[in-house]
Amino acid sequence: MKKLSVLNIAACFALLFLGFLPMANAQKAVPVFENGEAQIVPAFNDPEKWIRHDLWVETEFDTDGDGKPDRMHVDVTRPYQTDTEGLKLPIVYESSPYFAGTASLSDGVLWNVKHELGATPPARVNPTVTRRGERPIISNSQIRTWVPRGYIVVHSSSPGTGLSQGSPTVGGDNESLAPKAVIDWLNGRAKGYTSPNGNEEVKAYWSTGKVGMTGTSYNGTIPLAAATTGVDGLEAIIPIAPNTSYYHYYRSNGLIRSPGGYLGEDIDVLYDFIHSGDESKRAYNNKTVRDTEMKNGMDRITGDYNDFWAGRDYLNDMGPMKAALLMSHGFNDWNVVPEHSLRIYEAAKAKGIPSQIFYHQGGHGGPPPMSMMNRWFTRYLHGIENGVENDAKAWVVREGDAMDKPTAYTDYPNPEAKPVQFYLSKGAPKAGGLSTKRSANQGKETLVDNYSFSGATLAQAEITEHRLLYVSPVLTAPVHISGTVKVSIKLASSKPAANLSVWLVSLPWREGRNSKITDNLITRGWADPQNYKSLRESKPLVPGKFYEMSFDLQPDDQIIAAGQQIGVMIMSSDREFTLWPAPGTELTVDLDGTSISIPIVGGTAAFEKAMKK
Repeated sequence: MKKLSVLNIAACFALLFLGFLPMANAQKAVPVFENGEAQIVPAFNDPEKWIRHDLWVETEFDTDGDGKPDRMHVDVTRPYQTDTEGLKLPIVYESSPYFAGTASLSDGVLWNVKHELGATPPARVNPTVTRRGERPIISNSQIRTWVPRGYIVVHSSSPGTGLSQGSPTVGGDNESLAPKAVIDWLNGRAKGYTSPNGNEEVKAYWSTGKVGMTGTSYNGTIPLAAATTGVDGLEAIIPIAPNTSYYHYYRSNGLIRSPGGYLGEDIDVLYDFIHSGDESKRAYNNKTVRDTEMKNGMDRITGDYNDFWAGRDYLNDMGPMKAALLMSHGFNDWNVVPEHSLRIYEAAKAKGIPSQIFYHQGGHGGPPPMSMMNRWFTRYLHGIENGVENDAKAWVVREGDAMDKPTAYTDYPNPEAKPVQFYLSKGAPKAGGLSTKRSANQGKETLVDNYSFSGATLAQAEITEHRLLYVSPVLTAPVHISGTVKVSIKLASSKPAANLSVWLVSLPWREGRNSKITDNLITRGWADPQNYKSLRESKPLVPGKFYEMSFDLQPDDQIIAAGQQIGVMIMSSDREFTLWPAPGTELTVDLDGTSISIPIVGGTAAFEKAMKK
């Protein structure tokens, strides 16, 4: 036997070591992808082994007046391999004002809506939030979804809520800069601390710096707020039913309008509802934000647009935005109405930002299918070239279909939709006609305002003086509406101020156990005739004088079934949304000066084909 030299022995050991390297590497947990989606990795899927910790990220603002930069409370959940194996992963991040609880909506908290238009409403009650527990209860839904798939999940409470310092501003700049600071910390550009006031720093050594944000409602607004800062590292956002403009949330075309289900809510009510931060700072915050900035800017008298509202409209801040956008919304969301998502989607497309939109037929909330969200984050956070940017731009859940079975379209609105002009023919107090053919000399018809009747009641009434209704012939084939209905109306009021509400309905109206959310109401909108010239300046109406104005109803995509009729209903007060002035105001509509433009797939030819017997 030959003796091995020292050099040969070293070489053998080197070969032996290298031979074990692939086996050692194979034992390390890494994200796994199939069909362009991140898969659940068993090594990441044991909650008992997840690392959870809290910290406070320092921001660049001081909104609670203590002379120190506000710090945001942050919660982190990550696979243990980020410590034991040096694994770095991207982040799914959700921020919210709701994690520590909210105020009750007891009697007197919402504004009293039973008063004349233009009158000063009676004062309301200011509730306080009792903070839940010593530590806010952070949502686990994102954690359960994303950590097993190879992400780190981060939560933060927004300014002035939970354990975060500062003050809520409900759309102010600090609500954009707070998540920006957290993303900066995840990229090593901001400081994080182990306590709200201490100096012991925390580093995000486990972060790749790639961040995606998502959430619903207010939690969906914050991703957009962060994206408008243009912060590096925020690669993608998936806002679900986001409030993209607080004016569009609390006003419509100059009219004071409540979000559905919360009659009398306004921006100061929401401020009180979420103000769960440090009790010792609340008096200063209330005086500075609610009782000064909001009181002076929100204007609950005229409903006009102004600089206060412009500063809380994210469409005005989109210049720096670059994060890829997957937007989600429901066409029957009457809390955060569907125009919120469409206006941002269209602006993002115009900027060349990768964008997709998912619409469903339901109400408030409703995320895109998990596979769609997974592909979005896989592409932009993990950098896997799965071709998601080449997928259809628009996805619509059709009537009766499951939420995870949307229909793909080239875009939204449907590119095949063309505006079809409809004209009114007289018929009050019964129903008049709605046709693509103009009939001259239809004259004028009058309705009498009475808030005590709901829109649903008025749509079903055979005879009533409290609305005007104009109905198409019975459809012999389905009609596909896609886009935004536009109303051009010529009207006069018997008083200097009046509510104006317009519904597009599908008749006959169906109610009962078997009725569906898409059966009756197609879409609706509201406007203040005093703002017929400008959103920023309303002018009292001269009683009896006719004014012309145009405004949009909420965007929609709905297939109206054969056997139905499309109806346009004009009324004054909308019981569920507007102020309630004393009944009796008369609105007179000049039918010859009024028309409705409805976007129909296939245009006029498709509609007229659906009229043939």
